[in-house]
Amino acid sequence: MTHEGSVSRARILRRALTPPEARLWIHLRRRSLDGLKFRRQHPVGVYVLDFYCAEAMLAVEVDGESHADRFEYDAQRTRWLESQGIYVIRFSAESVRVNLGAVLDVIASTARDRIRR
Repeated sequence: MTHEGSVSRARILRRALTPPEARLWIHLRRRSLDGLKFRRQHPVGVYVLDFYCAEAMLAVEVDGESHADRFEYDAQRTRWLESQGIYVIRFSAESVRVNLGAVLDVIASTARDRIRR
């Protein structure tokens, strides 16, 4: 996939967030989490990140059941993103559903630590 293809795909995905992604987005948008600016379904290279904070160079991924069969793809994707200086944190969709407060705490803490560097 080309970068242009990932941009088009990102536009489509923004309109079709999963319920856990939509729930998390409510708490990330409009600088609601510690004043951090997040983008949703943000293209980077050929990949589309669920959420991205440029200031912290932090990608936040919400993995649903479909990711169970995609371990190697996700690992390769993470390695490439980290080679670009982007730190990736992953949460299961179930974690977002049942423990949103802890998920938000980890995101905020990780972002603050990365910004201080």
